[in-house]
Amino acid sequence: MTKKLLFVTTLLALAFTLLAADATGKWTYEMQGRNGQSRQMTINLKQEGNTLTGSVPGMGRGGQGQETPITNGKVDGDHVTFEVHREFNGNEFVQKFDGHVSGDQMKLKITMQRPDGEPRELREVTAKRSSD
Repeated sequence: MTKKLLFVTTLLALAFTLLAADATGKWTYEMQGRNGQSRQMTINLKQEGNTLTGSVPGMGRGGQGQETPITNGKVDGDHVTFEVHREFNGNEFVQKFDGHVSGDQMKLKITMQRPDGEPRELREVTAKRSSD
């Protein structure tokens, strides 16, 4: 009986491992710019267990600029969350990314927390894993 229980437990652990998403990689998505033109954004992610690290592009012209590291990155099955802290004119803004990974696609909802603490939904995007 003990051997059967160990076998079943091992199978369940393996099944959960196989179901877990792998968020590691370069993820690109299109974003509407202020001037109406779309621009391509790339998120770099690295998953180690349930922890997610990486960076997003700066918010200069065309999304170009210094990479900003993500914080509070977590993975739970196919669910990913992370934050980006930015500063502009002495005010800190927090962008929150919340999404689900399915193969080489990740659907993300991006919200921003204003300095007064009020959230503002920015957009929903579908990012695709880059083969580079």
